[in-house]
Formats: sequence, C-alpha cells, structure tokens
Amino acid sequence: MDPAQPAAAQAPAPLPNGAVDQPPAEPPAGELPLLASTDPVAQAQGISADEIALYDRQIRLWGVQAQERLRSANVLLISMKALANEVAKNLVLAGIKSLTVVDHNVVTEDDLGAQFFITEADIGKNRAEAAVPEMQKLNPRVNIYVDTSDIASKGPEFYQAYDMVIATDLDFMTLSTINASTRLSQKPFYAAGTHGFYGYIFADLIQHDYIIEREKSNVATAIKAESATRSVVAFSDKGVENGRAKEMVEKREIYSPLLLANTSPLPPEYLNKRRLLKQVTPLLTCLRALWEFQKTSAINPDGRGRNPSHASADLQLFTTIATEKHKELQLPIDTLTSEFLRKFLQNLDSELAPVAAFLGGQLAQDVINVIGKREQPIQNLVLFDGDESKAPIYAMHPIFTS
Repeated sequence: MDPAQPAAAQAPAPLPNGAVDQPPAEPPAGELPLLASTDPVAQAQGISADEIALYDRQIRLWGVQAQERLRSANVLLISMKALANEVAKNLVLAGIKSLTVVDHNVVTEDDLGAQFFITEADIGKNRAEAAVPEMQKLNPRVNIYVDTSDIASKGPEFYQAYDMVIATDLDFMTLSTINASTRLSQKPFYAAGTHGFYGYIFADLIQHDYIIEREKSNVATAIKAESATRSVVAFSDKGVENGRAKEMVEKREIYSPLLLANTSPLPPEYLNKRRLLKQVTPLLTCLRALWEFQKTSAINPDGRGRNPSHASADLQLFTTIATEKHKELQLPIDTLTSEFLRKFLQNLDSELAPVAAFLGGQLAQDVINVIGKREQPIQNLVLFDGDESKAPIYAMHPIFTS
C-alpha cells in the first residue's frame, strides 16, 4: 500500500466476516475459563513467530488474547494534530490492524511546533497525507489509510467499518455529532483535546465488558453492582501464583454520551461535601464554558463553533458563561479565580508537545486496554492541568442509581 495514493483509493471497505480477522470467542457470562498455560507466548496460536518476536514484551504484559484483538482492530482517528500524533504513534507501534486518518485541513506553520510527523516542507499539503509516510515507518505491518474529506460530511454508516473511533481537537458540536453517529453504529468513542498546558480525554464506550486479574480477598466475589456504572458479571479462580490465590473477574461499565455528560452533575460523593468540592479543578468549569461558548457564539463559515478571541465582548461572554457553569456544578465561587480564567484563555489554540505526549499516551493506553478487554477503562472524563501536574478523573452521568 502506498500512503501517498489519493484518499478515494485508500478508503477501507467494511470488513468481511472471515475467521482470520475475528477476535477470540468470549465465554458465556459467569463462565470465565482458566488459562491453559501460564506462558502467554505459548498460547499464541493465531500469531506468527515473527509477530511474537516483535510484540513479545507486550504479549507478556497484557496477554496473547489482547494482542490478537489488537491485530484485528480497525481504528479511526479524526484530525491529525499534536495529540493525534502521539495517539497514532502508540497505536501503530502496538500493532493494530489498520489506522484510518481523517483530516481535510492543510499543514500550516503553526503545526510545526509540536507535531513530529511533518516538516516545513509539508506546509500546504493535506495534514493527514503529510503525516502518514513517517507514521508508516514506525510499523510497516499496520495498514494506514488517509481520508482527506471533511468529517462533517460523514453519516452514521461511515463508522460501521471501524472498531474504535477517536476524535481529537475538534469543537463541541462536531464532537457531539460524531458521538451521536458512533452511538447509532454501536462503536466506542473517545474525544480528546489540548489547549496549551491544559487538556482532556472523554470516553463513551456505550457498554464495555473487560477482565481484570487480581488477588483473591477474604470477601467472596459476587455478581453484583459495584457502582452506578460498574458491575461484576462473571468471575473464576485462576489458581495459585507465588503462593497467592488469583482470580479472573469480568466487569461491565455503562457510559453516557458527551451531550449528556456535559450537563451532568458531579458524582454523588462530591455533593454537599465542601472539602471535596474545593478540590475540583476549575478546568472542568472552563472546559464546559468553552463548549457552551462554541455552541452559542458566532459560527465559523464551515459551520463549526469558534473559540473566544481576545476581543472584550468575547472575554466578558466567556467569563459570564464560566461563572454560570461553576454555579451549576455547585462549586465554591472562590475556586474560580480571574487568574485561572486568564491562563485558560491564553492557552486556547496552542499546542505543547509534553502535554500532547502525556494525554496521547494515556489515551492510546486506554484504547489498547479497551480493544484487548483488559483493565478498567476511563470512566469517563480525564482533565489535565499542566500547571499543577494533575489529571483527575470525573464520572459525569445524568442519573445515578443506588
């Protein structure tokens, strides 16, 4: 495959249902089998010897079944900026089956500061097409495709061909539209973005089952709800390792779409507890205010919402929206300072390589875990504050049940 071919020639067709590309069959709920061997490489029946050698470390880290799922996974990555560079790098190195990059924008001088797949010679070229050649060098085994059309032109049927959809550095309305389409197509979705020292990751996996391996405790594991969004659906003994009894536990997470999560209250454990509310980062307020500004302010010619400018009217409107959002979250008013508002606005539309690397690494690792059905995934909003070097996670859902 030549990455420089026109996008129309590279657009992937829906996957056939051949046995080679299908993930291993899942056991019935409540019946998790014991592993046949303690050596993960010894279980690699569907992976070639050279693949085992190439991916030996990660096979031993997360297991052969997870690697087999990765090698059959088709991932869609929307918008190729600094954050997407990091995500693509990690997924391609991990050995997914294919990566399709959708981006209709061209490379500008502003892209050169934090993006490592492009050079000054690429200015004026399509951003995805410019990045693919260097991306392909990381792992020639991965099929990489380019689509240079506008993601806004895609209907829900477009997402059927993919196992995972990741949208980066887009406005709220575009993200919400993509999320609605992935819900209709029953595809897991991530949204992420960076603004200078700040950034976020949002996950809507709809319903996701995964398996964790853990040491057995004195309290017997039971099939039950653990929280409003998480429940145990199956478990089994794994045997004794190094004198400790182990078990395999299958859990299920339920998610909310971005449109609902954006208007949801903080989790119940925060409410009416001033100590916890004072610890909530004002970045949550500012991100919600930014998305609301994009929804209600003037629209760009391409139909997308814009970010606040340095004009006095924009700054006043953003401050008003942020104050309202802070009150809606029931946060102490003194935790939203003019200094933080100013720094957040100053960081808009900028990219910093270290922030992109941190968030891109965390996002790619969560995608790998979700595809491999191992480890607990993000639930459901990560916020990163580079000034404080903190990345709290908030479960934002419209309704909580006991």
